[in-house]
Amino acid sequence: MGWFPCSGKSIEKTRKKRSDVDPIKPTVSDKMKIYAPLSLKKEEPKVVASDKLINPPLTAKKEEPKDEHQTAQTFTFHELESATKNFREESLLGEGGFGRVYKGRLESTNQVAAIKQLDRNGMQGNKEFLVEVLMLSLLHHPNLVNLIGYCADGDQRLLVYEYMPLGSLEDHLHDLPPNKKPLDWNARMKIAAGAAKGLEYLHDTANPPVIYRDLKCSNILLGEGYYPKLSDFGLAKLGPVGDKTHVSTRVMGTYGYCAPEYAMTGQLTLKSDIYSFGVVLLEIITGRKAIDNSKSAAEQNLVAWARPLFRDRKKFSQMADPKLQGVYPMRGLYQALAVAAMCVQEQASLRPVIADVVTALGYLASQLYKPETETVHSPRMAPSASPRPKKVNTETESAQSSRMTPSTPPRPKKVSTETESVQSSRVAPSTPPRPKKVNTETESVQSSRMAPSTPPRPKKFNAKQLNGGSLSVINQTRGMN
Repeated sequence: MGWFPCSGKSIEKTRKKRSDVDPIKPTVSDKMKIYAPLSLKKEEPKVVASDKLINPPLTAKKEEPKDEHQTAQTFTFHELESATKNFREESLLGEGGFGRVYKGRLESTNQVAAIKQLDRNGMQGNKEFLVEVLMLSLLHHPNLVNLIGYCADGDQRLLVYEYMPLGSLEDHLHDLPPNKKPLDWNARMKIAAGAAKGLEYLHDTANPPVIYRDLKCSNILLGEGYYPKLSDFGLAKLGPVGDKTHVSTRVMGTYGYCAPEYAMTGQLTLKSDIYSFGVVLLEIITGRKAIDNSKSAAEQNLVAWARPLFRDRKKFSQMADPKLQGVYPMRGLYQALAVAAMCVQEQASLRPVIADVVTALGYLASQLYKPETETVHSPRMAPSASPRPKKVNTETESAQSSRMTPSTPPRPKKVSTETESVQSSRVAPSTPPRPKKVNTETESVQSSRMAPSTPPRPKKFNAKQLNGGSLSVINQTRGMN
């Protein structure tokens, strides 16, 4: 089967013969029959309601594009070669198993763009190239990267995207240079909520639903203001329709992000994406990589490291990214970890649907954290919260013992020395009860006042937030307020 003609005399001849038809469209439409019908569902009321919980930049008012069937432009290889200044090294933005990405300026529109040149011997082949062109030509959403066009000139395969000036989420979480400022809590929640919105569009709006299959930090690109967009749809797959519960396919994706049931059986579902999103959310919260071979064997896999900590509320603060330096809301940390914990559950049926994840993260993103005015919930107090009762209790007990213990014995000794015969019968029974009475009351007051001062909050959260069998993320987050 032939590929798109992008340059050369053949295009000019075709245009002369069929001036009213773009030579690319017939080929694309023929290929699209394989995936047809792919359309957009109407927005459901519950989706609109959940949008209200998210910051203004993440609202759904602009979700539906004016022209949903916008066709991607076609470029000649010479045009893209000129845009990147002959693919110079200084224009290189990044590279991977698929090829290289360059920054360039399109001469026709003077628009800055990101141009991905696929490696002819790389991981992304002709099929993945076609799938990405088709998907991004049909699907449009503020949280999906915009495909400007493509080139299939000879054996050259290039994709032209809108330029995302802040790079990928991975660039802001892992291996940061000393001069780069780490993401604060508000930016992290905004990115998580926006990425969830993009995934919700694929799952709930596209018809049939689209399974992303390659959700990871390097595929979440950031625009101005840390506005997130999903990119790289070469592995995207149409989801199950009708009575089907899954799609059987060859296992592909990135190690550390693949759902366990998909990795073992090749059965792909929407819940497979939910697991991958949970891994990404854990990366956002903890700052750790999904797979980090530089750590000990027990800590190399992020999910395996996190699962035991999910069971111990006292260790939640240990999961926060050290680069946050304690500047985050403790309650927000607990709620975000609760969402992540539900997403990465081993049993797929227990994972939440993406609409609930969007609602929960949208709420967290709307709760802007201000360290200067909300010091009550600052995590800086979390490490000192548990030692305080011990410190006060120790001092108080020592003070009590030093005051009460010596104060009682001197009386009988002094009295017994001076008027032993007369006072012994009176002092002996009257002296012992006093320390016993005071000691009992003081200890009971101390224990009732100081002992339960710290634990109640985590206990309340643990009962509601980490309920493995519950899929209602909305009720869990609201229950904390």
